[in-house]
Amino acid sequence: MLTKENMSHPSLTQIEHYPRALLEIDAKDLYSIFPEPTLLHLKGKKPEPLFLSILQHGNEVTGLSVIQRLLKKYINTPLPRSVSIFFGNTQAARYGKRVLEGRPDYNRVWPGTTEPICEETKIMQSIVEEMRSRNVFASIDIHNNTGLNPYYACINRLDNQFIQLAALFGHTVVYFLIPKGVQSSAFSKLCPSVTIECGKSGSSGNVDPAFDFVDTVLHLDRIKSEPVSRQNINLFHTMARVTIPNNVSFSFTNRKSNILLKNNLDSLNFSEIPADTCFGSISSDRKVNFLVVNENEENVSEKYFYIKGSEIRALKPMMPAMLTLDEAVIKQDCFCYIMERVLD
Repeated sequence: MLTKENMSHPSLTQIEHYPRALLEIDAKDLYSIFPEPTLLHLKGKKPEPLFLSILQHGNEVTGLSVIQRLLKKYINTPLPRSVSIFFGNTQAARYGKRVLEGRPDYNRVWPGTTEPICEETKIMQSIVEEMRSRNVFASIDIHNNTGLNPYYACINRLDNQFIQLAALFGHTVVYFLIPKGVQSSAFSKLCPSVTIECGKSGSSGNVDPAFDFVDTVLHLDRIKSEPVSRQNINLFHTMARVTIPNNVSFSFTNRKSNILLKNNLDSLNFSEIPADTCFGSISSDRKVNFLVVNENEENVSEKYFYIKGSEIRALKPMMPAMLTLDEAVIKQDCFCYIMERVLD
């Protein structure tokens, strides 16, 4: 039985067979068959496995639908390639939450993290070592996001194989080095790896492009190492991460908050917005602003935002991504990222 104690200190389970219930189970009930983070290994025609990661955030459920469709397709026929599937934060999925209160974000504690060492850190390290020993072919981490964003793939190395893999998912590719401790970055030391962002969670239409991508990669004999024509992709570089300091209150509706955010901000995602764009207003006498940190973890807030009257405005043209209207996600993760287009 799952106790409060082992909920607080999860351990990794590895299996080579799955219960039939997995094929239809809802994300909120997945904990009943996988109460702990679980790594499922299935053999295929090609031995080097494709690593698939889902539910690192418990409220991002497209990955589970992709896995269920994949298992159903190959239920009576061999997989084209071996797969290893990581079922992440099933306990957070139980409650429809990104993370459990008081526990770390699963996608911030992989090797390379700057977070304090915890049981989850040890789990992710053991997964990396396990997949290293299995000579992993490629890695796909499946996510959703909460704002209005296109489908896009993220990479952590400007390497031709990584870009080729990302381009199989779509034309929009984002190169990033922050935040630290993410799965795709840890696996970038082992194989071509991507994170795919599949729009808002819960939409059945988001499953098709993710499934098609995974199934395509399963059938590959190799990942091309030739350059991808820049005419075929839109490549962006994440320059900075924007948060709202913990001691600053904010809201989209409560005018008594320190910062009253505009209620249509997520419409700005992946748009090249002009200088002076307004993000919100200050509704107190406090001197408050966003906190912006670059790839070197330096505070560069004054390079991106300024106060004009009672409004927080963009200091220069910029392209935001992952702006959301979900206040809980902003508190747990960040307000947005700032990107620039890579032109050569």
